[in-house]
Amino acid sequence: MARRPLPRILSSGSDRIARSREIARTAADSATDVLHPLITITRGLRRLAATGRAKWAATPKERRGPTLFLVAACVLAVALVPYGPLLALVSVMGAAAWKGRERPVVKTGPDDAGIERLKGLYEALVPYFSVPEDPAPLFTHGGDWSGAFEEYVFDDAGRLTRLRIKYPAYFTDGEVSSRARIEHLLHAKSGRGREYLFDWDEEGNQLVMSVLPALPTTIAAQRFVTVPGETVLGFTDADAVHRTVPVLAADGAKDAPPVIWRTGPRSTEPHLLAVGQPGSGTTSLVRSIALQALPHGDVLVIEGSGTGEYACLIGRPGVLAVECGLAGALASLEWAAHETERRLIAANRARQAGHPAPEDTRRPLWILLDRPSVLGHLAAAAGRTDPQELLQVPLRHGRAAHVTVVVAEQFDSVDALNETVRTHTRARVVLGPASPEQIESVLGAEPHTTPTPVVPPGRGYARLGTGPVLRLQVPATPDPYDDATSEAHRSAVLELLPERQTATAAVEAAPGSAPDPGHIQDATSATGPVPDAGHIPSAAPAVEPDAAPPATAPLPVNAPSPAVSASAPDPGPVPRHAPVPAEG
Repeated sequence: MARRPLPRILSSGSDRIARSREIARTAADSATDVLHPLITITRGLRRLAATGRAKWAATPKERRGPTLFLVAACVLAVALVPYGPLLALVSVMGAAAWKGRERPVVKTGPDDAGIERLKGLYEALVPYFSVPEDPAPLFTHGGDWSGAFEEYVFDDAGRLTRLRIKYPAYFTDGEVSSRARIEHLLHAKSGRGREYLFDWDEEGNQLVMSVLPALPTTIAAQRFVTVPGETVLGFTDADAVHRTVPVLAADGAKDAPPVIWRTGPRSTEPHLLAVGQPGSGTTSLVRSIALQALPHGDVLVIEGSGTGEYACLIGRPGVLAVECGLAGALASLEWAAHETERRLIAANRARQAGHPAPEDTRRPLWILLDRPSVLGHLAAAAGRTDPQELLQVPLRHGRAAHVTVVVAEQFDSVDALNETVRTHTRARVVLGPASPEQIESVLGAEPHTTPTPVVPPGRGYARLGTGPVLRLQVPATPDPYDDATSEAHRSAVLELLPERQTATAAVEAAPGSAPDPGHIQDATSATGPVPDAGHIPSAAPAVEPDAAPPATAPLPVNAPSPAVSASAPDPGPVPRHAPVPAEG
């Protein structure tokens, strides 16, 4: 069958449309050239008006009246000057022409070095983001990198600070090993020594890599705005938590996002474990927790290293004891176990009788144990009980009895922690330089960032229960008695410590009654009547306010003397009362 020719109007219509478009484009270009000065002046007048409106909005209300008067006076003066209005009009047109001139085009794309860096990164990702069966691969050797890298930002040194990568849908982004390979490659190719955040969008098949700024180290120990039962472990990224607290830093007052650890009967993470390298800041973290716990509870400190890091707490109201020796540590922990049981029994009896729990059972008791592995080695050598065995009752039942346990240990001695400590310390903190495998072994999950090999003291990660892994910077809380401590940090810690009380104030209590937890019991009362188990007297020794701290820590009543040989028998049970100072 013969083909019919197209109508004339259909065959020649496309030529007429193209000719009409060319004529319209030429007319528009000519009009633009003719009206270019008017367009420039109009654009300038619009910008001048916007600037004037912004200036007027920024002017305080009390200054707007004088400003209007000054403008009116200027307008009147120009109107009275010969040729004043004409000169004013010419000046305004000149300013508008200058303001509305075309700006030079700013190059927003990467420079030659940036292009080479992106090309190299694209070629490195080809083996991971391509398969031979893909008919239209997004990543190919020698391909176009602009289709895979949708967003990129460089710093002044020419290194990537943000990169958005679009990868094919068949990539196994749900497997941890596959994602770890990509993150390791991007970390190596983008520059080591920085902390990167990788945000995987599995639904959109996109990966965003960004460089995280360093957490501030300018926040020192201070009173934080919290309620009883809340402890600030440190500070993290602003988008990681939904709360801020006002703090006073070295660079001024500001709002910082804290990592809040909640304790008490309703807490799901009542106990904490902090692990780090030597000098990483675990002792500073324990000292910070003690300073925050003193206003609302009693603190029992056991230091396994014996270096006197907690000497500033000796003799303070609320500090039951600061033990450095094995005998004192065992006696204090045994008392803590009995005290936990006493609180549980007293609270249970009060509930059965329909009465509120006694006040002394609701006052928080903090057991801070630093380096228990050292004491464990000493106990094994002396044939004594491991101090960690005495933590079973406080760890298992401490939440109901308002007893909180904090354990700090180093990475080289983590294996010495028993199963009870590992199981019941659900709040975890890792400080100092550590590999992702070490962090995962403590926190139970890998960090979402790349750890850096060099970090300041107090920098690390925290995880509360099954929550996310958060970056952490512990507030600076050094030992105020250390010569290397700066004067600002020393004064900040000393201001948070309660004032020491003299022995005269301690013996003002009536005979036969136990002193309040805030009072200090005289060391000479160790041979006197034993206080009732329902009260928790303070065991801080009587020291003058300006006197130097004692070289040794106090021991509980009826506890054996520290000068006990390795073959000495076990001291036996300790009376159910708080430890008081004793010799040694």
